Amino acid sequence: MSSFFRLALSLALICPAVPAALAQSSSSNPATPEATQQPAAGTETQGEITVQARIRARRAQRRALAIQQAYAHRYEGYFGMGYLRFVPGVNLQRAHEYAWDAGVTRYFNERLGITGDARGYFGAAYVYNNAITNSAITNVEVTQYTFMAGPTYRFYMQPKVSVAGRIMAGMAYGHFTGDLSGSETLAEALGLWPNGPVFAANASLIGEYNLTPRVSARLAPEFIPTGFGSTIQHSFGFSVTIGYRFGKM
Repeated sequence: MSSFFRLALSLALICPAVPAALAQSSSSNPATPEATQQPAAGTETQGEITVQARIRARRAQRRALAIQQAYAHRYEGYFGMGYLRFVPGVNLQRAHEYAWDAGVTRYFNERLGITGDARGYFGAAYVYNNAITNSAITNVEVTQYTFMAGPTYRFYMQPKVSVAGRIMAGMAYGHFTGDLSGSETLAEALGLWPNGPVFAANASLIGEYNLTPRVSARLAPEFIPTGFGSTIQHSFGFSVTIGYRFGKM
């Protein structure tokens, strides 16, 4: 009987302590909202995304301003030199011709403009050892002057570089009797084209590097067809020029 009373007394003392122990255990490991809302490793918070968006927006604004400062000009003049591989006559080999090149472009917006261009080409045509001049003349001075105009379009623009396409048409005047005392009969006998004006065209791809917002260095590979001797000469060359922009839009 005494053992029964001791067991009952022990249970009476232990039972009130069980709920308190359980409550203390649950309070020592709370599931707080902050713990459940921690971002996973490698993810960006909304604040970080907002800051990056602002940085990108500022960069885009600076780029747009630099492009506007470089290309928002009404006029662009240029001057430089050119080179052409040209067929100077029937059955003659191609001649090396070197040129001065000058022009101006009137832009209607940052991309589209109209260009007027003038050039002078100078070279020597090899007429072989021939019986006509007793081989006293084997190289004849040849000269061409071209005057053309047409549209220019910038299809790629960055603050420092741009790429444009240009197509022009007009006339070329050829002089092929420089060493023949003006004799067109002799020039024809040697296989040279007759003197005079003919049509001319120019298709070029212009790469431009901006030294400053106003001054640029330009390189343009070119295809230049002409119509001397009632035929078509398919000539290839290039021009290297310095451009200067002026007149804000």
